[in-house]
Amino acid sequence: MTQVQAHKRADELRRLIGYHDYRYYVLDDPEVPDAEYDRLMRELETIETRNPELVTAQSPTQRVSGTPMEGFETVQHRVPMLSLANAFSDQEVTDFHRRVTQGLECKDITFAAEPKLDGVAISLTYINGSLVTAASRGDGERGENVTANVRTIRTVPLKLHAKGWPSLLEVRGEIYMPRAGFDRFNQKALERGEKPLVNPRNGAAGSLRQLDPQLTARRPLAFFAYGTASRDQLPETQFETLSQLKEWGFPVNPEIRRVKGLGGCLDYHAQMAARRPRLGYDIDGVVYKVDRYDQQGFLGFISKAPRWALAHKFPAEEELTRLLDIDIQVGRTGALTPVARLQPVFVGGVTVANATLHNEDEIRRKDVRPGDWVVVRRAGDVIPEVARAIHQRRETELAEFQMPKNCPECGSAVERVESEAVARCSGGLICPAQRKHCIRHFATRKAMDIEGLGDKLVDQLVEAGMVHTVADLYSLSHEQIASLERMGNKSAEHVLGAIKASKKPSLDRLLYALGIREVGEVTAHSLAVHFKTMKALQQASKETLIEVSDVGPIVASHVAAFFQQENNRQVIQALNDAGVEGQPLQDKAGEKPLAGEVWVLTGALSMPRIQVKNLLESLGAKVTASVSAKTSTLLAGEAAGSKLAKAQKLGVSVISESDFLKYLESQGLGVS
Repeated sequence: MTQVQAHKRADELRRLIGYHDYRYYVLDDPEVPDAEYDRLMRELETIETRNPELVTAQSPTQRVSGTPMEGFETVQHRVPMLSLANAFSDQEVTDFHRRVTQGLECKDITFAAEPKLDGVAISLTYINGSLVTAASRGDGERGENVTANVRTIRTVPLKLHAKGWPSLLEVRGEIYMPRAGFDRFNQKALERGEKPLVNPRNGAAGSLRQLDPQLTARRPLAFFAYGTASRDQLPETQFETLSQLKEWGFPVNPEIRRVKGLGGCLDYHAQMAARRPRLGYDIDGVVYKVDRYDQQGFLGFISKAPRWALAHKFPAEEELTRLLDIDIQVGRTGALTPVARLQPVFVGGVTVANATLHNEDEIRRKDVRPGDWVVVRRAGDVIPEVARAIHQRRETELAEFQMPKNCPECGSAVERVESEAVARCSGGLICPAQRKHCIRHFATRKAMDIEGLGDKLVDQLVEAGMVHTVADLYSLSHEQIASLERMGNKSAEHVLGAIKASKKPSLDRLLYALGIREVGEVTAHSLAVHFKTMKALQQASKETLIEVSDVGPIVASHVAAFFQQENNRQVIQALNDAGVEGQPLQDKAGEKPLAGEVWVLTGALSMPRIQVKNLLESLGAKVTASVSAKTSTLLAGEAAGSKLAKAQKLGVSVISESDFLKYLESQGLGVS
C-alpha cells in the first residue's frame, strides 16, 4: 500500500468508525456487530503503526470512544478510565505473558482472571460510605453523570456495608442486562407493539441514557464490580481487593479466579468459553490482570492501556455477511423452516454458510430479504441464526420472501393454522423428509403394535430403499429383511409375523397410527366411534368433524387437510389393498358405561387433566368443577384437598387414579 493509498484508507476508516461510534454511543442503535467494528479499528491501528506520520489527535485510536450526550452533566474522572489491549489469539496472549515476565524479571506470575462482561463501564464514587456520583466512561477523561439512573439499580449499594472503607472510594465496574431480563423486557415490548432492544449491551447502554430515571428503573439492569481507581486502605492484590469489595456490599462476579502463568490464563479462557452459553449474562472474552499491585505499578501504562492487563476475546458471536437466498427445510414432523444461505463467514469459532430464520413471521418482523447484508449470530453450540438485516445497506429494492404453498419435498399442500407460527407439510404419509418418523410412529405399541420394528430397523429399511410409505411394510419379503445387517432368518420371520398380525387393528389404532396432527389416542377413539369406517371419515367435512366430541376447529382442520391430500388417500388405499383394515368400534349410544354420571377431578394426576376429561366424556360421563349432591364419582389424585373432604361428607363415591386406570383398561382404553 502506497503512502497515498494509506492516507486515503486511514481517512475512510476514521469516517466509518466515527459513524459507528455515533450510532452506538449517541443513537443507541448499532448498525454492525462488534467484530466488524473491531476489524475496522485494528486495520486503522495497523496503518497508523506502519505510517506514524498519519496519526492525528482526532484519530479514534488515540482515545476511548464515547461522547457525553446533551442533557447530562459532564464529570471529570479523578483517574482516567482507560481501555484494555485486546488479544484475539493464544499467540497474542503468549506475547503478552512474555512482555510481563521480562518486564518483572520473574517467571512465576499470578494473574486475577475474570469474565469480560458485555455491558457498560461505570465509575461509582463513595464519600464516607455513601454513593455520591456515578459516571459513565465517556471519552476516558470525562464521562456523563448518570447517578440518578444508577441509583435505580438494586445491585449497586447506596450505602456500604461493614467497616474499614476509605473516606473516598471510587469503584469501577460493569452495568449489564441479564439475558432472562432482556428476554422478558423484549417480550413485553412486542406485546405492546414497541420496538424490542437489539441486544443486552445495547439495552444497558440505552437504559443509562434515559433522561427519566423512572424509565431506567423499569429496565432489568445489574452490576458487577471489577476494581478500584485508587489503592488507599485496600489489600495488596487485585483478587483480595475484590474480596474486600464484596464484604462492603458490592456484587463481584463469582467466576473470578487466581491463575498461574500462561497455562493458567489459557486454561481459564477455555473453561469460560465452554461455560459461556450457560451463563445468565453475555461475555465476549476474559480479562487477565497481574494480581499484585506493586507489580502493576512497576509495569505501568502505555498511552491508552495498562501493560499489566489484557482482554482475551472469544471468537465473535456476531458477524456481517450477505444473505444469498432463503431455502426451505422440511423437518421430521413436517415443519417447514426457512434457512438462510449465506456468503460463508467465520463466526463463533466456525465457518457458517447456513443459518435459521425460524419461521415466516420472524422473517416479516425482521424484514429480511435475499440480497440483504445481515448480522449472523452464533452462541456456543446454538444453531446459527440471522439476527437482523442492515436495511441501510440495501442497494436496490429487494423482493420479499414468500413461503411456498406446496412442500418442496413431496408437493403436498402446506398448512398453517392461524394461531401458529409454523407452517407444515400435510403429506405426512408420503413426504420423504418425514418418512422415518412416520414409519416409527406407525409401528409403536399404541398404534399398529408391530413388535421388532424398532428405530434401527426402520432406518435400514428406508436407507435401503425398501420402504417409502407405511404401506410398503406389508409387501416386504423374508429375503429383503433377512439381508439387512443383524437380521437373520429367525429375526426376519419374527418381524414378518408381527407385520401380518397388525393387519386388523381397531379403527382408532389405525387412525392414531396415521400420525394426523393433534390426533392422539383419545381423539382417534372419538373419531372411530363417531364415523365407524375409514371411508366415512375420509368424506367428512370440517363442519361435520367439529360435531365430534373432543374435536375442535383446529383438530378438524388438520383432519380435513390430511384426508384431502391425494397422496395420503393413495397410501390409505394401498394399506387397504394389502389387507389392512380398521375394525369398527361399537358405539353403545345411550348405553355408554358412564352415561348420566357426573364426575369431578381433584389432586395431582399423572395424566393431563384434559386427557382424563376426554376419556370420561368418551365413556358418557359429564365432568364438572365442583363437588355437589349431584356428583356421582370423585377421581382423587395425590394431595387431594377440600373436594375430597366434601365428597366424603356427602357420601359421594371416591376412586383412586390407580383404580381408574384399571377401569379404563377394562374398557379398552389403556393409557400406559
